[in-house]
Amino acid sequence: MMEVTRTALEGLLILQPRIFADDRGFFLESFNERAFRTATGVDLPFVQDNESVSGAGVLRGLHYQVAPHAQGKLVHVGRGAVLDVCVDLRPNSPTYGRHVSVQLTAERRNMLWIPPGFAHGFLAQEDDTLFLYKCTAYYHPAAERTLRWDDAELGIDWGTHTPRVSPKDAVGHTLREHQAMAQP
Repeated sequence: MMEVTRTALEGLLILQPRIFADDRGFFLESFNERAFRTATGVDLPFVQDNESVSGAGVLRGLHYQVAPHAQGKLVHVGRGAVLDVCVDLRPNSPTYGRHVSVQLTAERRNMLWIPPGFAHGFLAQEDDTLFLYKCTAYYHPAAERTLRWDDAELGIDWGTHTPRVSPKDAVGHTLREHQAMAQP
């Protein structure tokens, strides 16, 4: 069983798995398809698992893939802590352009389900942070896009104005540029 908390963005869910701990350590099911489907109502296949390790102050994102290669992601932290941010880019969503921030930590073992149609990024809050995610679609380079992490229109409070970002992430699109590109 897992506890599911709904966020202000439809479909974006915080998941807390049941943890069995004693003086030897702990055990938890990090993924159980039947339990996940029952708790969330999500019935999408996971086809790819990814891992990244980042130092404190490293910001990765805000990444997304456009349809038909949009990815749903189930994310959690194996070591360390992150501020995880998701931006709703679903065209007909009443919360289009809004974001939710959630702290994910290895200590709490909380997870986040990010439906297809969201941009996603995170700021590592500790050195040697291990970030893990399951994806519902394969990585498709031609479908990959990046929103600017510091877009004033998004107004995301990352807790820092000087994160370490990749050259690709430093030149992502603004939300307005994304909207213009998405128009038929």
